[in-house]
Amino acid sequence: MKTTDDTKGPASYFPSLERKYGRPIAEWTHLINASPLTKHMELVNWLKAEHGLGHGHANALVAHTLAESRSE
Repeated sequence: MKTTDDTKGPASYFPSLERKYGRPIAEWTHLINASPLTKHMELVNWLKAEHGLGHGHANALVAHTLAESRSE
């Protein structure tokens, strides 16, 4: 059965991420942007170690946040 939500890429993880970890995406992106870390995998590993995120969720958040930062 096809869902009506056609979100693709990293943002497709966001509904389950918010449900599982109880924080809105805006809060996660703020944490990433406030971090002194700048490299993708450093940020992914930090989210996993410090905030208990799974690899897929952390990777999606970092990819989305860094892409947004570059487009500003």
